[in-house]
Amino acid sequence: MNYGTEARAMKMMRVLRLLAAAVALLSAGSIQAQGRELPDFTELVERHGPAVVNISTTQTSRRANAPNAPQMPELDENDPFYDFFRRFIPRQPPGQAPRQPESRSLGSGFIMSPDGYILTNAHVVDGADEINVRLTDKREFKAKVIGADKRTDVALIKIEANQLPVVRMGDPMKLKVGEWVLAIGSPFGFDNTVTAGIVSAKGRSLPQENFVPFIQTDVAINPGNSGGPLFNMRGEVVGINSQIYSRTGGFMGLSFAIPIDVALDIQSQLRAKGRVSRGRIGVVIQEVTRELAESFGLPKPSGALVNQVEKGSPADKAGIEAADIIVKFDGKQIESSSDLPRIVGSTRPGSQATVQVLRKGSAREVTVTVGELPEDRLASRENPKSAKSAELAANRLGLVVTELTAEQKRDLKLQGGLFVSEVKPEVRGDFRRGDVLLTLVHRGQQTELKTVEQLKKVLGGLEKSATITLHVRRGESAAFVTVSGLADKG
Repeated sequence: MNYGTEARAMKMMRVLRLLAAAVALLSAGSIQAQGRELPDFTELVERHGPAVVNISTTQTSRRANAPNAPQMPELDENDPFYDFFRRFIPRQPPGQAPRQPESRSLGSGFIMSPDGYILTNAHVVDGADEINVRLTDKREFKAKVIGADKRTDVALIKIEANQLPVVRMGDPMKLKVGEWVLAIGSPFGFDNTVTAGIVSAKGRSLPQENFVPFIQTDVAINPGNSGGPLFNMRGEVVGINSQIYSRTGGFMGLSFAIPIDVALDIQSQLRAKGRVSRGRIGVVIQEVTRELAESFGLPKPSGALVNQVEKGSPADKAGIEAADIIVKFDGKQIESSSDLPRIVGSTRPGSQATVQVLRKGSAREVTVTVGELPEDRLASRENPKSAKSAELAANRLGLVVTELTAEQKRDLKLQGGLFVSEVKPEVRGDFRRGDVLLTLVHRGQQTELKTVEQLKKVLGGLEKSATITLHVRRGESAAFVTVSGLADKG
């Protein structure tokens, strides 16, 4: 009896040992599988880290005349305020201008050629009197600026050295959202700091940044990382870390990098000419919102809405008109208004491009010869010119309008339009006194406004829930203003 019990116990122990071994094997395999899935950056950093450099700049300036600087008033030494001013506003010897303190900035960069060409951000070297580059092997060099482009925030600098380690360039177009990426730089002066994350989005447009389709990541970027490289997992540079979104000045999970193909195009122009030439066509544009798309009879909000064409510009000569919606430029789709400046800017000045526009619901193509000058502008909100007005009843928009006098037409260089003399509290839409209403758009139909009675008649024929868009001249600029819903008929 005892023998049988002992035998069963031994058998059970063998079974338990086998189960334990199986579990251990399964666990080891699972850990190994997880290890294969998680990225290993060590080889990438060892191989390409030496091509990343620390950049420090020094700027020293002396003000010849400093009219805005605080001055020590001429006070008697017994005056109770004399000691106060003496402590906070030091007196300068006669005839000597105050010396500005040295300002130092820290940034990063990466070596793109063995003979010492380095890419970084324009804001890292902007205004620098002296640029110092430190390599990972502790060697230091003085650098000179070959060229800088503030619009894209790209700068090319050069150090006198040979046989330097270099990075490999990648293709940002092949980047996928969710893909692992890695940054190397000098945040707060800590050389060769490595941070990693994923691509959060591509083609981001930022305010006042019309020429760069930024790569958004969640890689930890802080002051000092600017100008450093953004690597993919193949060890290729796909971007230059440039900006962060932050309410504190530190990293908050939103970082933006300049795609390397944009930077390489800029550096090639800087190396060849020391400057960047961009295309322009001379239009003022704005975004096509859902309300504007409805007014123009579009199936979806896309394209760039032209609200003003510069007289004598390439667009004017090609026949592009205000209220046209540009949907393609040189074969490239314009999904958002921010796409147009970037695509036009990258087009070689002097070349011809086919522009597809929607005009009064119909598609047509025009050929434009691209010019070279400043970037396309977005419609601004400047103060309008003043003009005489008469007291009239407000229309269904909540506006009091009058017809332009011959003098006003001459001053504003307009053939027609209605002057907004008063904006009532019940106004519907973003209108201001002094605006000039040029055209009204409803369901793709455009009406040029010439008389008060004409506007009243058009508004009177619309339902209360109608959505309309008015082309408005405001100062030297123009804009489209959408109104959803009208007041009851009087």
